[in-house]
Amino acid sequence: MKKKIVITLSLVFALAAVAGAQKKMKPWTEWSEKEVNKMLNDSAWGQTQAETNTAEMFFTPTTSNRNPIGNRPLDSPTGSSTNDRSTQGALNQATNVNYRIRLLTARPIRQAMARRAQMQNPQLAEQLKAFAEQSTDKFIVVAVDYDSTDRRLSGPVMQVFNSANTGSLKNSAYLENKDGKRVFLQEYIAPINDGMGAKFVFPRTLNNEAFVNEKSGYLRFYSEMGKDIKLNMRFKISDMMFDGKLEY
Repeated sequence: MKKKIVITLSLVFALAAVAGAQKKMKPWTEWSEKEVNKMLNDSAWGQTQAETNTAEMFFTPTTSNRNPIGNRPLDSPTGSSTNDRSTQGALNQATNVNYRIRLLTARPIRQAMARRAQMQNPQLAEQLKAFAEQSTDKFIVVAVDYDSTDRRLSGPVMQVFNSANTGSLKNSAYLENKDGKRVFLQEYIAPINDGMGAKFVFPRTLNNEAFVNEKSGYLRFYSEMGKDIKLNMRFKISDMMFDGKLEY
């Protein structure tokens, strides 16, 4: 019996030592730019969907927009177009559009966004603190931003996101869990100049019960923005604990 007690106490002390050795997460107000970007773009609550365009990889630009075999201009019957690739120039390499898909109602994402804004404008500290710490029990909001090294790719994407509306997306945008249950889009908010991107608002409950819990397995976001833009990202529930609470 005495030996059993000694073993038990040893385990307790060992666990306590491990817990004490674990590094506590820094307050969000002290996060570095690298830590902010990691949280926003490669974390349990923020992921990046990269779409590669290989059309530019093997293109050889010419000095004229006329067909090299002597026929009429390739893309304009009058030859007046200045929007073809030979006029604009080509990258001769694959280019990406990065879709930044984030759970905006998850506190870590709002804290990262608040920290990013705080580093840019320290005078907004108090307002940003309120944004970073607020919570909701009614909605799950997914924010989607995008960027590309080639403006010719980001321009059409911007048009798609700006012209979309709740009506056009309500049947093709949803959240799904491992049981196949879905909640569909409640409201779509097009991007404004706030650094967050487009916002997809979903109900937080289904049949009067929380749609997400510790047993949900994963939370999948899906939206067909158009025939060429399909957003599809899965977030693992077991990784979404933050300060002892499931954040989403």
